[in-house]
Amino acid sequence: MLQRHSSRRKRLDHTVLAQRLDGAVSYDRIAGYFRSSLFEVAGEAIAKVTGPVRIICNSDLDPQDLITAAAAQAALRRSWCAGKPEDAPPAALPRYRALYEALTAKKIEVRVLPDSAFGLIHGKAGVVRRADGSRIAFMGSVNESLSAWKLNYELLWEDDDPETIAWVQEEFDALWNDARAVDLACCPFIKQDVERIISRKVIEPSELTTIVDPTVAAAAVAVESPVYRREQGLWPHQKYFARLALERHRLGGARLVLADQVGLGKTVQLAMAAMLMALDDPDGGPILVLAPKPLLQQWQDELMELLLLPSARWNGRAWVDENDLEYPAEGTKSLGKCPRRIGLVSQGLVVRGLSEAVNQLLSRRYTCVIVDEAHRARRRKVPKVDANADEINERADPNKLMSFLRKIGPKTKSMLLATATPVQLHPVEAWDLLHILSHGNEGVLGGWTHTSPWFQASRCLEIATGDAIVPSADAREGWQYVRDPLPSKFEDSAFDRIRRSLNASDSRWQFNPESLEKLSKAIQRVQLQNHLLPNYGDNFNPLLRCIVRRTRAYLEATINPATGGYFLPKVTVKLFGEDDDGALVLGSYLRDAYQEAEAFSQLLQLRVKGAGFFKTLLLRRLGSSMEAGRRTIARLLGVEPDTLDDEDEDDAEEEMPAQVGHRPQGVSDFKNFTDAEMASLRRCLNLLKQGGNNDPKLEALIGYLRGTHSGVSRSWLDLGCILFSQYYDTVRWIGDEMAKRAEFAGMDIGLYAGSNRSGLWRDGKFQRCDRNVLKDRVRAGDLKLLLGTDAASEGLNLQRLGTLINIDLPWNPTRLEQRKGRIQRIGQARNEIWIANLRYRGSVEDRVHQVLADRLEAIHGLFGQIPDTLEDVWVQVALHDEQAAKQLIDRTTATRNPFDAKYSKVEDADWETCASVLNGVSMKELLSRGW
Repeated sequence: MLQRHSSRRKRLDHTVLAQRLDGAVSYDRIAGYFRSSLFEVAGEAIAKVTGPVRIICNSDLDPQDLITAAAAQAALRRSWCAGKPEDAPPAALPRYRALYEALTAKKIEVRVLPDSAFGLIHGKAGVVRRADGSRIAFMGSVNESLSAWKLNYELLWEDDDPETIAWVQEEFDALWNDARAVDLACCPFIKQDVERIISRKVIEPSELTTIVDPTVAAAAVAVESPVYRREQGLWPHQKYFARLALERHRLGGARLVLADQVGLGKTVQLAMAAMLMALDDPDGGPILVLAPKPLLQQWQDELMELLLLPSARWNGRAWVDENDLEYPAEGTKSLGKCPRRIGLVSQGLVVRGLSEAVNQLLSRRYTCVIVDEAHRARRRKVPKVDANADEINERADPNKLMSFLRKIGPKTKSMLLATATPVQLHPVEAWDLLHILSHGNEGVLGGWTHTSPWFQASRCLEIATGDAIVPSADAREGWQYVRDPLPSKFEDSAFDRIRRSLNASDSRWQFNPESLEKLSKAIQRVQLQNHLLPNYGDNFNPLLRCIVRRTRAYLEATINPATGGYFLPKVTVKLFGEDDDGALVLGSYLRDAYQEAEAFSQLLQLRVKGAGFFKTLLLRRLGSSMEAGRRTIARLLGVEPDTLDDEDEDDAEEEMPAQVGHRPQGVSDFKNFTDAEMASLRRCLNLLKQGGNNDPKLEALIGYLRGTHSGVSRSWLDLGCILFSQYYDTVRWIGDEMAKRAEFAGMDIGLYAGSNRSGLWRDGKFQRCDRNVLKDRVRAGDLKLLLGTDAASEGLNLQRLGTLINIDLPWNPTRLEQRKGRIQRIGQARNEIWIANLRYRGSVEDRVHQVLADRLEAIHGLFGQIPDTLEDVWVQVALHDEQAAKQLIDRTTATRNPFDAKYSKVEDADWETCASVLNGVSMKELLSRGW
């Protein structure tokens, strides 16, 4: 019998729903949007249903989210958090509890269907089956919301006609069994989050300092930050470092090197640590971040996007806050008046030796100083790989950045150094980083009397590499290595017993030789000789205590005891274009143009100092694309205005290797060419013009995107792709050319670049837009093709994309790793990503590839990434000195970091269930205070 109900006549929640569900043995429900549906269905008389309740609802999941189970779980988590369930009023908490109990008892099964399957689910219907076998179907305008059942004007039809019931059941089953439907059970986070919200308590920053356990304090700060609510949260290795930093900070100062491989989220770990330290010292000093100039914007963006951390960056004239508001400038004096607790400053200020700026930075005390790309702080002369220990200079001649960091060390409580390559040429470089950290903190290498054996670089390295051991037979002799510095009680229970026997706090690091007599014979024998000393070099030497380094391979192969899975899902890389046939053949005009450019460089080299580097600069641009080469030569001839096209330049912030010499910042550094040189340039330009737009790189990358290039069977465009070049000229030209092609009609092509040159091609026309628009669209999954300069190789998370094409190969290997790290990163939905490297046959890149081909895998295996020093290989090959290039490669492969595997430290901790949550408004207010 058909029955009609109107909320104008009676309340539908009491008179209809509760009655129909009382004693029901099952309930199948086609609902609306899954977030509200879950809460409101849980508010129905679910407890009275004796059997299963099945709910199918829709959400904003993207089809790309269904590629893997991990991707579906992450997408459900994002969709759930987007509804901000933590903001629900107290009156909603009973429904949260009902939902949690129903999910825990498996009373409710929920499947979520992407909007793309059938569009928004507006049809609301359900089937109730009772114990006597009878069934009833209903449908109507009623949505699964409190207002719908209690407040809104709604109409509802119910019918027990078998034909009607069968029809509704068929609709439900079709949606429920659709292959695109995702089971909510695959995302345990949602049940966990509901449980947390039930007990949620907001605390103030002042209460945070009273939380003794650093794990709980860190969780309270992080659990409702954007990285948890908009992203996937923090992974175990990230949580471990943040907690460790806070723990050491509370012991008098965290002095750590974070040396994780590219793509493992160093920035968010450092930022999280900085936030914890700032909140733990609410009345303390500022946080100073020193980074290469190109990374300052990335730092500021990630601080705000992931942690809602306000900050200001110094642009050379004034401070610019997180809202791009520039504060009035008073020259360099303004440097000491940062409007935010966290200030971001370019390392170039230090390297260029701007005394007033340096004095401003050294004139105050800090809560924490963070240094990104810290391997730039190095000794001027690195010993040879096979150097004897006696040949290692214990007092290294520091470069400007290292010298500055030694000076600022005593002026900060904590200092964090970040680098993906703590060792480039010799293990002593890792010790040098610890030597920086030791200035102002005696807990790193020992006291300032320098009597600790750890303060001797050669001795420290011998023990770290296993070439020597800490004496264990004689307690007095072994005590010399333990007593200065004596690790904290948190590092081993034996240290706790020793410290209690000495009545020493964890803020005291040094003890004299005679202090051994204060330890009982039992502690000397059991704790010191039997437990600590036999493996002290492997477990507690400073290189392992103060350096935290995890590689992707380690995290992907190590079981997490807390979950039974790996610490990180594995994402493999499949390379294309790596064999000898992968080099692209230039047409006759373009090949002749490349050779003419080499001839011009040789002419210039005969008379101009620094022309060798200029040759590498010119051939880099020609190796990127013929268009970049054409425009470069046109600038040399004065046909086009000279502009700095290389977005990878970092304002000369790193002191260059000796063989490079003067580094020109633009082609206008070279003037007054001879007639012969001018004639050579004109011939080169004419050849490039005759070659036209027939650049084989353009055709190759379009072939990859379409899936028609040799060896490629699937369209890379379907998987989402970013195309990288270090030159704006190259990406702009390629974008312009692709926008003209019919195969790209109707789709947007993004360009992510620096200097406010980002934009979109739409309907064949280019229009500028903010870079954040591109990031948001890639994250949402509706922008599948992106061109990027190396301005996009840092700070841009592109895990939505599954493929990458390197239009050119940057001569700095770190840039190549950073590009790959945009898609081979945490949150990547695919188990495998594809990367193609394009190069011209016979070019410098091709010749370097031939030299490195059989050694690159070994180098990468040693370092986790290719060291920056191999940039010089490109320079030597460009100068036709293959022998010098091979010697440099041999030296690099001979360099070993045998204690590298010992760095890996990961401990999982449950932050997600933390019910105490820091007040976000109070936190922002506290961190918005200026210096």
